[in-house]
Amino acid sequence: MMLQNLFRSRFFATFALLGLAFALIAPRVEAAVQSPGQMVLDNSQRVIRTLSERRAEFQANPEALHSFIRGEFTQMFDRVYSARLVLGRNGRTASDAEVRAFADALAENLMKRYGNSLLQVDPGLNVKIVSDTALRNGTIDKVMSLIDRRNGAPVPVDYLMHLNGGQWQVFDVIVEGVSFVQTFRTQFDDELRSKTLAQLTADLRAGRITVDTSVDKK
Repeated sequence: MMLQNLFRSRFFATFALLGLAFALIAPRVEAAVQSPGQMVLDNSQRVIRTLSERRAEFQANPEALHSFIRGEFTQMFDRVYSARLVLGRNGRTASDAEVRAFADALAENLMKRYGNSLLQVDPGLNVKIVSDTALRNGTIDKVMSLIDRRNGAPVPVDYLMHLNGGQWQVFDVIVEGVSFVQTFRTQFDDELRSKTLAQLTADLRAGRITVDTSVDKK
């Protein structure tokens, strides 16, 4: 499939690019003292290069691709904090263990559903940092970027990050104005009207629920 076909639907593009966005800013050990914006810029080229160089391996062995994505995702994404934001009022009475189980199930669901989309990434992609803005007295940072494509208009991708254990980690990604947190809060708020958090987690883990990309919500 050509890259331009992958981006035929804007909302599908949001989540295909979301997978790339997750991977782009996985911090390397030596990058720990870098600014969030510099982390995005430096790591993007490394990940794009890896996807290009290992494309044949990843195509032959999808589990190798998923392992790569999982490793990047685990390093840079504060999935538990993000999960609490996704759950909103539904997570206020949940235990840490329940939220962590939900966070892990959601992450695995996303990676299984969209991981293979990364095989379509054009090695000619180029990431540009538009701004790097400290918020809330420096405890939160917003990095605004553009992903330039050879076959299509640039795609804006913003990262909301916070300090967690002295390391910058992402808790929300906004692709073309569509927020990861807000999108899934809407979907799972509906689900949690009729089931418990444990039931929702079990459904996500079993693949009985998948993220909703059927409607362009922008």
